[in-house]
Amino acid sequence: MAEGAGVGGGRRQVVVPAQSGRAARVRRGDLVQVVDIEGHQVGDLWAVDAADHRRWLSVSHTRDRSERLFPAVGGAFCDHWGEPVLELAWDTSPGVHDMFFPACDRWLYESRGLAGHPNCRDNFLAAAASAGIVLPVVPDPVNLFQNSGPRPDGTLAIGVAASAPGDAVAFLARRDLVVIVTACSVDYPPLNQGRCSPLRVEIGPADRLRRRKRAL
Repeated sequence: MAEGAGVGGGRRQVVVPAQSGRAARVRRGDLVQVVDIEGHQVGDLWAVDAADHRRWLSVSHTRDRSERLFPAVGGAFCDHWGEPVLELAWDTSPGVHDMFFPACDRWLYESRGLAGHPNCRDNFLAAAASAGIVLPVVPDPVNLFQNSGPRPDGTLAIGVAASAPGDAVAFLARRDLVVIVTACSVDYPPLNQGRCSPLRVEIGPADRLRRRKRAL
């Protein structure tokens, strides 16, 4: 498992290269901050209970418990027992995220004539395996920075990710977790503005990981 470099004060950084995925262990009470380094890059986020791999962040149960399309700051992301996994600590991006779409997969790209294309499903499976995690399904992720809100007619409008360089979203771990982040592999417009770029995950004690203000 790629844990990344330490940066002092108990903080760690994990760089997620474009079109790839990484896993990191997180302790209860840690903050996990996902930074869009270059802007307009979607990141798929999963969280699995470190002690019980049968429990993971469920976006459908999170929508049910919060009665929102995406939790507000201070709100919880829940597992399929409805118990809190992560809490949204802060968000310096425009706050446009998604919890409807599954991870992109090989079959999506094959339907577009792109056989062998990198995809978040395979990147999740590889990152999870690196952490010793094998799940019976690939859960739907939290799609950070993804601009794909519903329209009144029921369609889902997909636009360019609204995040700017240095924008970040931070989560408080409510239990010991393995967090997996993939840098979305969609390299055709509009989602990632037609190009894929890396993300950075910063992990550290809540009192030592400060709110980011669009600074790289």
